[in-house]
Amino acid sequence: LENTYRSVNIAMINELKVLFDKLRIDVWEVIDAAKSKPFGFQAFYPGPGLGGHCIPIDPFYLSWKARQEGFESRFIDLAGEINAGMPRFVVELIVAALNVRGKPLRRARIHLFGMSYKPGVSDVRESPAIDIAQLLQEGGAVVSYSDPLVPTVSKGDLVLKEVPWERALKQGFDCGVITTAHPEFDYEAIANGAECLIDTRNALKGFQGDHIQRL
Repeated sequence: LENTYRSVNIAMINELKVLFDKLRIDVWEVIDAAKSKPFGFQAFYPGPGLGGHCIPIDPFYLSWKARQEGFESRFIDLAGEINAGMPRFVVELIVAALNVRGKPLRRARIHLFGMSYKPGVSDVRESPAIDIAQLLQEGGAVVSYSDPLVPTVSKGDLVLKEVPWERALKQGFDCGVITTAHPEFDYEAIANGAECLIDTRNALKGFQGDHIQRL
């Protein structure tokens, strides 16, 4: 129940994020405003998708059991569909940011900051960062990543070796994407050193610049 509850509420805020983009409303400001109410609201945040061995999977055990009983669990299934679509939405943001700079996705150097599904762990199970990397690679981009806890990634045609974030900044890239908000990253250095950034975790809150776009 707890994991299904989280999945459904994260899906709701992810859907609102996509809507608010069209309305030119900052979803993070709306969440902060809603949090000011002392009761009746629990904050959930948008992100690039769900990862780990619990939230992306457990709700579907319940959905599977429901189908055995002839019951359609519409909330669970819809939440899964919305959350599973977030990596593709992130790639769309990357493509749009590149287009503004006159660069196509094909052969663009895209660097992901974080490959594990959440900060402080090396677990990459169901990590949305891997889905994003695969979609980018399928689109012809040159993908690299930094993650102090994940030395290598191998899934299907995606085979990558970790590049320290300091070296990645020095070498340069066309667009950086903060996919996991590891505390080991120097966000001030990243914000100041990159020419294009997509922040999917609100890790760059407080940093300003036309080169920064938050999910």
